[in-house]
Amino acid sequence: MGKSGDVLVGLDIGTTKICAIVGEITDDGIDIIGIGTHPSKGLRKGVVVNIDATVASIKRAIEEAEHMAGCEISTVYTGIAGGHIKAFPSHGVVAVKDKEVRPQDVDRVIEQAKAVAIPLDREVIHVLPQEFVVDDQDGIKDPIGMSGVRLEAKALIVTGAVSSAQNIVKCAQRTGLNVADIVLQPLASSLATLCEDEKELGVCLVDIGGGTTDIAIFHDGSIRHTAVISLGGNHLTNDVAIGLRTPTHEAERIKKQYGHANAKKVDGSETIEVPSVGGGAPRILSRHILAEIIEPRVEEIFMLVQHEIQKCGMEELLASGVVITGGSTLLEGMPEMAEEVLGMPVRRGMPRHIGGLVDVVKSPMYATAVGLVIFGAKQRAGSAYFKIREENVYRKVKDRMKQWLGEIF
Repeated sequence: MGKSGDVLVGLDIGTTKICAIVGEITDDGIDIIGIGTHPSKGLRKGVVVNIDATVASIKRAIEEAEHMAGCEISTVYTGIAGGHIKAFPSHGVVAVKDKEVRPQDVDRVIEQAKAVAIPLDREVIHVLPQEFVVDDQDGIKDPIGMSGVRLEAKALIVTGAVSSAQNIVKCAQRTGLNVADIVLQPLASSLATLCEDEKELGVCLVDIGGGTTDIAIFHDGSIRHTAVISLGGNHLTNDVAIGLRTPTHEAERIKKQYGHANAKKVDGSETIEVPSVGGGAPRILSRHILAEIIEPRVEEIFMLVQHEIQKCGMEELLASGVVITGGSTLLEGMPEMAEEVLGMPVRRGMPRHIGGLVDVVKSPMYATAVGLVIFGAKQRAGSAYFKIREENVYRKVKDRMKQWLGEIF
């Protein structure tokens, strides 16, 4: 962890809501001391489409969080998602100086793994080490201090569209905030919701947000695959609005209040009042009809998740099953529907590993924002290998030259 008393802020810029969570580092871990949320207006499928609307929403969420935490917010860790995110495996090899692996060697081998050709319109968001190999000994998680002459790293490189990352930073900067780092949203959610045993045995995290569904697969303690599906809770709301012929904001309310992911579990005699479009008289409809509209879309989301798991060939390795998180998973019957489609155990992921205002943030909708705070704390401690954002290329080259000269003399 960072120094006790440090304050960190996670800013989750989502399609349906913008959420700022303030965490304070204590001797026992992280205490949540403030939270601010505001409906999001300027995003579509996880990507900024209207900067002014996004800036206004961020301002409101930050003000609320500052008021609650009683502090001024200047720096944030923010998440990135959307269909433009792509991940692929990479491999780096370096010679070990002095026959013993030092932190500098680990940095060099990760730089080596990162040195892959990517198109100019994309940038590396994370280099996530999966395992290290010292000489011929594989499966090493932390090679520092080991004897050997050759160090290899197997890593997952996560890339995203340069414009999407720049737009997120631009929105934050217009609000007067510095962005300490941009973090892949499912990675942040995993820090808040998964335990180490699950990551070791094999688990698939499915984060169902408003505009996208993010997938992260873990095995042997590290991330193996990540993907984004361009379907989320907003698609359920649209289906309800069209199916029941009701305004979108009413469809959202009806979905949250009466929605169910499994029509078989809904009593046919239950009724709901549905407002009409254009100010017509409200109608009384069966709740079963609502569930029949929602169920096929939920089923489709989980079938796409299953297809993604099968595509990367990790179906047999998920001994811990699936953890679903994100605001959309609050829908009644969601875990049961996921179990039915995926054929493996499923649980809802709530933020854990935190203190302070636990009751306020104990909901899947805050998993990403809490995870961003945890990521910030890990990075302050220097335990995160994925430090990547260096805007000033000149400074980067100068630091590298200093390092080389230091190693030579």
